[in-house]
Amino acid sequence: MQYYNQDTLIYLNAEFVKASNAGVDMFGQSLHYGYGAFEGLRAYSTHNGTRIFKAEEHFERLKRSCKAIGLPYTWDNRELIEKSYELLEMNNLRSAYIRPLIYSGSNMHLTASDTANIMIAAWEWGPYLGQHLLKVNISRIERPNPKSFPIDAKVSGQYINSILATSDAIKKGFDEALLLDQDGFVAQASSENLFIEKDFKIYTPPLGNIFPGITRETVIEICKNLGFEIIEKRISVKDIYEADSAFLSGTAAGIIGIKQIDDVVFPETWEDSIGASIQRKYKNLVLEQENYEVII
Repeated sequence: MQYYNQDTLIYLNAEFVKASNAGVDMFGQSLHYGYGAFEGLRAYSTHNGTRIFKAEEHFERLKRSCKAIGLPYTWDNRELIEKSYELLEMNNLRSAYIRPLIYSGSNMHLTASDTANIMIAAWEWGPYLGQHLLKVNISRIERPNPKSFPIDAKVSGQYINSILATSDAIKKGFDEALLLDQDGFVAQASSENLFIEKDFKIYTPPLGNIFPGITRETVIEICKNLGFEIIEKRISVKDIYEADSAFLSGTAAGIIGIKQIDDVVFPETWEDSIGASIQRKYKNLVLEQENYEVII
């Protein structure tokens, strides 16, 4: 897809510039080594106007990600949120995906950078994985070991792992991949968190070997508000195969149901699942709609 045209503006180091004129530092560590951090936010067109969902949480996580890899972060998050809204208005976007990126200055050494730049872009983007139920496979690619990498940080280079897993899944006729951790338990999808339903309870892998998604936290809050029991525990491949239903969560993807894992089709109809109720509640939440669904 085309992410920008000759009129698209981005926010770059305190200025709004045309994306086509931004240029790239050919000697930056981010280009050569993937040394950078980023975030993904969504703006929604609501009855209260354009609203960025959980903007403060996303920019705070961006700051933590930079700290985790020693990348300088000198910006005020309140100002960055204001600039994000301004960017949406300048590009005439009411519903959009927003991508802040912190990238290093010139440095060919394998040492932490003492300079950093910020870029914020925005574009129209539908649900990342579409809206149909997914076919997902257990990937041969493992989630990075937390002892070798700060896996709770949203770091650019880490996503090579996700690219490999997703590309392999698509080649095999699937929509997305599930990655195991170093101990053989199911961790997450390439860029989304996993939830399964079994006997009217929701299960999700605990923190430690997964990315701590903001949408994941929102799903946990929704479950508690609706009275659904949610349990954080390590999930085996056998648990996945024997689940009643399952779904993924992420800012780009939203809440999306899974039809099957490998060749195992889930027995519960998605429309009748707890996940579908959570999906509807999440949509109401991000759109700031008052008439929330009542579950009986």
